[in-house]
Amino acid sequence: MKKIYLSILLLGSMICAKSQSNVLPAATQKTAIAITNATVHTGEGTVIENATIVIENGKITAVGKDVKVPAGAEVTDASGKHVYPGLVLPTSNLGLIELSSIKASNDVKEIGDMNPNIRSIVAYNTDSKVINTLRSNGILAANIIPQGDFLAGSSSIVQLDAWNWEDAAIQMDGGMHLYMPTLMPRPTFGRGGGGGFGGPNAGMQTDPIKEGLEKIEKLKSFLKEAKAYQAAGGNETNLKFEAVKNLFTKKQKFYVHANTVRQMLVALDFVKEFEFDMVIVGASEGWQIADLLKQNNVSVILDQLHRLPTSEDDDVDQPYKTAAALQKAGVLFALSDDDSQNRGRNLAFNAGTAAAYGLTKEQALAAITSSAAKIMGADKIGSIVVGKDANIIISSGDILDMRTNNVTDAFIQGRKINLDDKQKQLNERYEEKYNIKQKKGF
Repeated sequence: MKKIYLSILLLGSMICAKSQSNVLPAATQKTAIAITNATVHTGEGTVIENATIVIENGKITAVGKDVKVPAGAEVTDASGKHVYPGLVLPTSNLGLIELSSIKASNDVKEIGDMNPNIRSIVAYNTDSKVINTLRSNGILAANIIPQGDFLAGSSSIVQLDAWNWEDAAIQMDGGMHLYMPTLMPRPTFGRGGGGGFGGPNAGMQTDPIKEGLEKIEKLKSFLKEAKAYQAAGGNETNLKFEAVKNLFTKKQKFYVHANTVRQMLVALDFVKEFEFDMVIVGASEGWQIADLLKQNNVSVILDQLHRLPTSEDDDVDQPYKTAAALQKAGVLFALSDDDSQNRGRNLAFNAGTAAAYGLTKEQALAAITSSAAKIMGADKIGSIVVGKDANIIISSGDILDMRTNNVTDAFIQGRKINLDDKQKQLNERYEEKYNIKQKKGF
């Protein structure tokens, strides 16, 4: 029986190894590239018609209407097409989870509450079959975050065409992640509190609000000790204290995962007490305190627009309108796609929904390009501007519209990448098997 089981495992691994084996990281750019006759969306609110972009040594060296194409450059004619910055996914477990149902392919969460020394980047798997499916939808960079019950560790930003995590890293350990306790009372059943009649917790009374606030106070004590440790400059090394030292100099962002007003108000105490550079992740009720977030210079990542409202009293379309409310209040925000089924692939369509509910299309685009990069402190990506990395996508239609979105070309740091992926291969396989021709325009 064991031999049969091992044979099945070996066969499965061979199949996985073969799939996408032809999709290799692109070689370093050697020849200048020019994208001509394009409608260029810079990601910063500007649209340039009939424009040319020149890419040299992985950087954007020119963009505009009257740009001269360098001699010997490889020319990509983008007539009738739209050119955008590579999309940026600001929260993702990409490369940390392959198949959620298979424990061995999950490396996203560590045991315990206080794990500031955990680094997601060292667990990032550049061979993940999910990565290429994101590239096909225009996503060329992602912030890889750890999950946890409280202080989970640091996230890093990667570009999605690399041999290993060292090659992939754009910015390492740029954010520390706190998952805020719910701070909400749990419903009780029966006379026994949380356990109901005769349940395992019968007779036990717990107060999640009190427990959550106690954890917050312990974290504040830890941070005060860490600050004192840095000031003392002793010879002994404390890995947990070392992991948070850049929070105090604002070289590291403090990402707080919180949705309710109560959670966010507690989170703002860290700004007032420690002056951290804070980003609220989730913020489904952020529209209620948008002015307060602006006053405290707190940025926001809305992790999922296609969701139900947090409160049953909210408008049913409130998740769609929250981005516009933050924009009106002047809050710097980005959009993400936290749906475990999509794995980030619907990022552009979340932005499209926001554009239908109060944002302009260029504001929505900025929320998944330049604003996302600015929030994360990644100044090399996110917009088509001279001097930035040439992370660029070309689409035959509107990138925010799932009916016309069609990424035909993509460049990461000036390297033209292969846009094949496992899903396309399967589609081609079964079109061939059943002699089916894909319907156009559907």
